[in-house]
Amino acid sequence: MTKDIKLKVVFAGGSMNEFDGTQEELDALVAEIKEMVTNGAFADATPITKEEEEELKLLLEKQKGLQ
Repeated sequence: MTKDIKLKVVFAGGSMNEFDGTQEELDALVAEIKEMVTNGAFADATPITKEEEEELKLLLEKQKGLQ
């Protein structure tokens, strides 16, 4: 079964702050992730529920506060 779902890659603010590499390496990493999404690497992924999404948001906010 083919899923016709358009995925959008969004990085949380500050999610790459701890990346230890050059800007060019970061750009290449982001491009590779976006290409993987475009090429269907995540086609069989299971979407998270709204509850899981809210829990992740809380964890990210908590992590931001610790830095």
